[in-house]
Amino acid sequence: MISRFFRHLIESLKSLKRNGWMTVAAVSTVMITLSLMAIFISVILNTAKLATDIENNVRVTVYLRKDTADNSERVIQEGQEVQNENYHKVYNALTNLSNVKSVTFSSKEEQLDKLVEVMGSDWKLYQGDANPLYDAYVVDTTAPEYVTSVADGAKSIEEVSEVEYGGANTKRIFALANIIRTWGLVGAGLLVFIAIFLISNTIRITIISRSREIQIMRLVGAKNGYIRGPFLLEGAWIGLIAAIIPAGLVYVLYDMAYQAFNPALAKQNLSMIVPDTFVPMMIAFIFVVGIIIGSIGSGISMRRYLKI
Repeated sequence: MISRFFRHLIESLKSLKRNGWMTVAAVSTVMITLSLMAIFISVILNTAKLATDIENNVRVTVYLRKDTADNSERVIQEGQEVQNENYHKVYNALTNLSNVKSVTFSSKEEQLDKLVEVMGSDWKLYQGDANPLYDAYVVDTTAPEYVTSVADGAKSIEEVSEVEYGGANTKRIFALANIIRTWGLVGAGLLVFIAIFLISNTIRITIISRSREIQIMRLVGAKNGYIRGPFLLEGAWIGLIAAIIPAGLVYVLYDMAYQAFNPALAKQNLSMIVPDTFVPMMIAFIFVVGIIIGSIGSGISMRRYLKI
């Protein structure tokens, strides 16, 4: 059994060399197909990742009334500093709502600093007493789908001035994220099917050119399994060789894309998939798919010549 495997392995390597230009054509087709597949899947996976990040970044922002000092333990009354009886009244009401994960205070000064950072130094004019913003609580929910119900609960709190969470835009974001994940998987599956079709037809051309060789092997009594073995290994070799350049492209280009795009995304609390995780996974996927598709394509192409 082992000796037969190595014999088939050696024979498959000889066949690759013997059918030089046909091998080059098959490898080129598989290489282009795998490159397109790698690009498409990389885009789909990162788009789905960004959609999930956007979902998770949808938060409920609860703005407090101007006369509310919910985050101050002591307040000034009649010129004297006294204990604030309503300290954390809104905070406690928010944390008691169902499906609330965390509640974080954001002062109007912090919000103005973020505006200055994003919109430019012109907003510095509103520092100090001229600040028109409101103190707020940023509420994270246990899951994105609870944003609307938590926002409705926050609106019922007396000391709350306004509640923002995106409204209809949030629902559109959730719907878009689901569409991207669903159709991304469908598209990836379709591309794999197309790849098998293209590769099987390319390998079929090489097998047609060797149909006389197969007929002679059958005439001398060779069994189907013996005939099929070298061709399956040859298809696997074609897939393996063709995967080298797409894997190299993923290794180089993905890191470049990550360095170019991720800093801007990070400012919005978004991120592409980290290269240390994605690149090895994608390279392994390309090689495995290349070998499997090459073997499947060769097996499909051999069927008509092995029929009795």
